This record gives sequence, structure tokens and C-alpha cells, in this order.
Amino acid sequence: MNRFSYTLLYYLLLPVVFTRLLLRARKVPLYRKRWAERLGFFKAPAQSNGLWVHAVSVGETIAAAPLIKQIQQAYPDLPITITTMTPTGSGRVRALFGNSVFHVYVPYDTPGAVKRFLRRVKPRLALVMETELWPNLVHYCARQQVPVLIANARLSERSARGYGRFAKLSKDMLSKVSAIAAQGEDDGQRFLALGLAQQKLHITGSVKFDIRVADELINAGKKLRSQWGENRPVLIAASTHQGEDEQVLDAFAEVLQRNSNALLVLVPRHPERFGDVAALCRTQGFDCVLRSKAESVTPSTQVLVGDTMGEMMLLFAASDIAFVGGSLVPSGGHNYLEPAALKMPILSGPHVFNFTNISQMLVAAGGMELIDDSHQLAERLNQWLADPALAQQIGEAAQLVVENNRGAQQRLFEVISDYLD
Repeated sequence: MNRFSYTLLYYLLLPVVFTRLLLRARKVPLYRKRWAERLGFFKAPAQSNGLWVHAVSVGETIAAAPLIKQIQQAYPDLPITITTMTPTGSGRVRALFGNSVFHVYVPYDTPGAVKRFLRRVKPRLALVMETELWPNLVHYCARQQVPVLIANARLSERSARGYGRFAKLSKDMLSKVSAIAAQGEDDGQRFLALGLAQQKLHITGSVKFDIRVADELINAGKKLRSQWGENRPVLIAASTHQGEDEQVLDAFAEVLQRNSNALLVLVPRHPERFGDVAALCRTQGFDCVLRSKAESVTPSTQVLVGDTMGEMMLLFAASDIAFVGGSLVPSGGHNYLEPAALKMPILSGPHVFNFTNISQMLVAAGGMELIDDSHQLAERLNQWLADPALAQQIGEAAQLVVENNRGAQQRLFEVISDYLD
């Protein structure tokens, strides 16, 4: 497939794309709004020669935030545009940066939408977080001499095979990328195998290791924990997916047999599933409350559904043991470094291909264990609850991995500075 064929197919699929937005809007009404932005129609401020940062959704936005703030401090007059694809990502941008940046949705990857976006924003550098490779976006940036830097890039074996099926399109796209700052050597080698020139590759590590935990967060977590009950075990299942909540609840039912006063904080990955997950908890007979409704967590409460945005670190800070979702189903896992930075022992399912390097480091250091099913999840939870010293040791090992691998943000900042200077 070449870029012409890709573009033709993209145009043919646009009705499907917009239909999908409408379907998602049934549960998240914000998907019904701001469609014009997705086609490159919006009113931009009178700015030019600035930095454009693209972060797909919440996770990428949070990971990019410290780097963007460092850039703002070093280049206070630099206009910055941040794009996302989702309403939740949009909300995070506004919460983190307010009016200090310009924010719109990223354009769909059609020639017209991309060219309209570039005419309005007029960037001098495009900084794409993680691995959002769009052929037309890269092509028209190169055509207008806008360098494209893929930052904090990761490429799993599974994703590399996907790009490899369209070898001509992928190689052409990578030839127009200015640089890729990869998280690890394995990621870098996969980019090279797809056709990236060696001189364009930088190995900077993952900026997610540079996470900082403020004392205010720790204190807020302790305060929240005291409201829930300081003498009860609190487990958190973070970023769970459809098909995974059932397994977590099955495991929790086993935990309750030995720890009858345990509390489960269940945080679904996608906001449109909050209501369904709460209904599932109640259908299975759990005493359940919702975080968004400020319902009191009483001694009889068994499950707290974390149905708010921007509170994941707070909920981690108020919990004892973390299970990170997207891993008992083949979604590839989620950010293990948030609980690790809080010195939490971590459990994960076997599907970790989105965080291969990080998961391997945590497992090798003894800061995380992989389990295969709900029964193993329950066994390990019960074991760690019965042996607090062991749980503490595992949490300390996880935190040490974070501490020993900091520095990616500064290395990435230096690569970016070469273009901005």
C-alpha cells in the first residue's frame, strides 16, 4: 500500500469513523461536539513558529506534562499547541495547562484536514508523544519543512508486525520523520527494521520514570484512607477493561473470604463504562458506591468505583496493593510506574506488550508479579495481605526501579532543544 491508496481508503472509511463517534456519544456526549476541529476547521490564535505537541489521550497527556512545563520555563515566549483525540484527553489538557497553551483535537489524517490544521497553527516543530504515526500528517509536515519528532516512542513486536504489513507506506513515512526518541533499545531496533535511518534514532528512555510524587499527594492519600478506614486493607484495580472487571470481582470475592473487611477501588479505563461497571458490581451482590457522587465509604462498603477523572494517583496513594489492568485481557497493560513511584506492590496479568521493557524491569527487580487469571490474582492478594513485610519489600523494589531510571525527560528535552534553538 502506498500513501495514495491509504488516503483513498481513509476517505472511504470516514463515514464509519463518524458513525463510531456518534455511537460513543451515546455514553459520552462530548464525542458529539467539536467535529469541525477533527476536519481542521477552527479559529486559531494569532501565533506562528511555535511548538505543536500531540498526545492521544489522558495517559500521554499526563506523561508529557512535566516535559511541556519544562519547555515553557525554558522558552517562555514559545507558543504551544496541544492536540488530543479524546474528550478525556482534552479535559486533562485544560486542567493541567489552562490558557497557557492552545488546544484543539488533532485533525483526521486526510490531506485537506491536515493542511488546514497546519495553515492555522503554523508550527516550527511537531512533537508526537509515543507512537502516533499518521502518513499524511508526517508527509505534509515534511512538505512544509516542519520537523516531526516522535518522542517517548515505543513499538511492540505486535505493532511492528502491523506496520510491517504495509512496508512501503511505513518506510516512506519513517523517511520523512526527522527523529525518533525511543524508550528502549528493543523499540529502536524495531524502528530501524521498518526502515528508519540510524542517524535519526535516539534512545532516551521513558519519561514516565521521571514521575514525581508531591508530599501534598501523599498527605491527601492518607486523609482519604482515614475516611475509608485506616485498619482495613484497600486494594486498587486500575485501568480495567471490558471482560476484566468480572475477573477482578471474582478474585475480590475470594479475598473477602479471608479478609472480610477489605475494600476494592475499581477504576475502569474508559469513562463510558463507569455506569456499566457500577451496575456489574451491584448485580454480583457487592455493596458498591461511586466516587463521583461523594457517597460515604462505610465499613460495609466493599467496592468503590473510581468514576472520576484526574484522581488515579490519589486513589493509588490511598491503597495498599495495585493491580494494573489491560493485562488480563489482550490490551497490553497500562502505566505501572504510577503505583511503583508510590512504593506499591504491583500485580499484572500476562498481556504487557505495551510496556514490555518497563514490566520486565519491574518483574526482574521483584517489584511486580505477573498472574494468569482471577484465581492467581486472589492467591497473590491474600498472600501479600497476610505478609505486610513482604508487600512492603516488593513495593520498595518497585520504587527503586523508578529511582534508578530517571533522566529520560532531560535527555528528551535536549533533543527537542536542538530543533527549537
